[in-house]
Amino acid sequence: MPAISPDKPYRVGRSRTGLGLFATKPIKKGAKIVRYFGPLLDCRKKKHDAIENKYLFELNNRWTIDGSVRKNIARYINHACKPNAESDVSARKRKVVIRAIKNIEPGEEINYDYGTDYFKAYLKPIGCKCAACEKKRKKKRAEARAEKLRLKAKAEKKALKKAEKLAAKAREELAQKQKQKLKQAAKQRLNGARSNGKLLNGHGGTTAAGQLTAAKSGIFAESASTQGGEASASA
Repeated sequence: MPAISPDKPYRVGRSRTGLGLFATKPIKKGAKIVRYFGPLLDCRKKKHDAIENKYLFELNNRWTIDGSVRKNIARYINHACKPNAESDVSARKRKVVIRAIKNIEPGEEINYDYGTDYFKAYLKPIGCKCAACEKKRKKKRAEARAEKLRLKAKAEKKALKKAEKLAAKAREELAQKQKQKLKQAAKQRLNGARSNGKLLNGHGGTTAAGQLTAAKSGIFAESASTQGGEASASA
């Protein structure tokens, strides 16, 4: 890691993406922080155009700065979708300076937007880890958890409702069975009472038709007996 003068308002430190550049002193909005420098590459030269690394800073269609050299402290500045600094590019002077676009407090990580091409080539495939993107992912995870809990509660409510419906149906079927049993028992008692010649109120006896038949039978029997007696007397 390159040595940094204590007079500089930054230091290299551990970041969520590896190493990063952090403010050690207050940096005012618009202030120059550090220069991004390195060998100039001419894309018209095949050997230059063949060089590839993630520290290449394109100035224009021809010139590119190879910032992979260790003395280039600016190479430690990480990308951010909502940065506190920006790259001030002077293609004519072939120079890039990182400037603050916000007031930066000591301890804050310095960052700037690397641009669409770099983002698509290097960051999008692995997922951007800047604070703004982490916040978005955290929000999405929270929303996903909330949706999962909502669906779970909905399913549990539906299952409970179904169980209550099944229980009500079972109670109704049980009541119907008990009612049928009571009817069958009452019918059996009624048939038994009739077969024993007893009334349902518990008193013994016969029906009115039976009493009338019995009375008539008694009269006929008495008449026959009387006639028999008279015949015996005359003889």
